[in-house]
Amino acid sequence: MKALILFSSRDGQTREIASYAGKCISEQQECDVMDILHVGTVDWAQYDRVLIGASIRYGRFHSAVANFVKQNLEALQQRPSGFFCVNLTARKPEKRTPQTNAYMRKFLLTSPWQPDCCAVFAGALRYPRYGWLDRVMIQLIMKMTGGETDKTKEVEYTDWQQVASFAREFACFPVKSK
Repeated sequence: MKALILFSSRDGQTREIASYAGKCISEQQECDVMDILHVGTVDWAQYDRVLIGASIRYGRFHSAVANFVKQNLEALQQRPSGFFCVNLTARKPEKRTPQTNAYMRKFLLTSPWQPDCCAVFAGALRYPRYGWLDRVMIQLIMKMTGGETDKTKEVEYTDWQQVASFAREFACFPVKSK
């Protein structure tokens, strides 16, 4: 059996985190990593566990995440499952846990799926890669929250050790009995 990691990424950091988590899980078992926007139908018989990661943009996850959860709720509930979110709020250590991150808390309160484990990872700020409107909006948000506002900078806030620890823990979750 193998693990499945699905991700929704806007600018690539969540994809990078999902790939890195996949490498860590692969130390213990086979693992596939796929973009949730392009996954289509999942052959659930291949997977004994699933991890979903999603980024936040302007306070929201991509709608494909909620749609996938609704369409695959039974399959998600039948195996060990985990969820991680990636956002810039988590650049502050006190906002980097499922209990202290507003986006994660809201997801868990509104989702019919209750994953077995959750994590919150800080994303990356990539001003030069953003379009004009995104750059201005993100700069405004960062100014209001005391973050980096230099539009020439790229800053990666992700704690890769945190990602590795979470992935390895997830890989060890016991399989649910059917």
